Amino acid sequence: MSDAGGWLVACLCAEWCGACREYRAVFDAARGANPTARFAWVDIEDHPDVLGSVDVENFPSLIIARGDEIAFFGTVTPHASTLNALVARALEGELGSVDDSALAGVPARIRAMAT
Repeated sequence: MSDAGGWLVACLCAEWCGACREYRAVFDAARGANPTARFAWVDIEDHPDVLGSVDVENFPSLIIARGDEIAFFGTVTPHASTLNALVARALEGELGSVDDSALAGVPARIRAMAT
C-alpha cells in the first residue's frame, strides 16, 4: 500500500548534532503515538540529494507534508510538546500550506529514501 498521499513527518538532522541525537527519542515517541502518519529521520549529510537546493539552517528542522503539499517546514525547539502540537495541528488540518518552490519534490524524495 502506498502512502504517497498520506501525512509525512520528517526530521532533518545530522549525526554530529548533539541536540539531534537527544531529539531522536522524542521523535520516535511521536512516531509511536501517531500511527496514521509516516515518520522519517533524515540525516542531511548522509542524504544531501533528498533536499536538493534547500538549506537547513538549524537543527532540528521538520517537514510536515500531506502528499506533496507541505504544511510546515522549519526549525523547532527540541521538545516533545512542540512536536506533538505541530503534528496534532497538521493532522487536524489547522496548518496552512508552505509556498516555497525549492521544496517541490522533497516529500516524495524523503518517502523514497525512507523505504
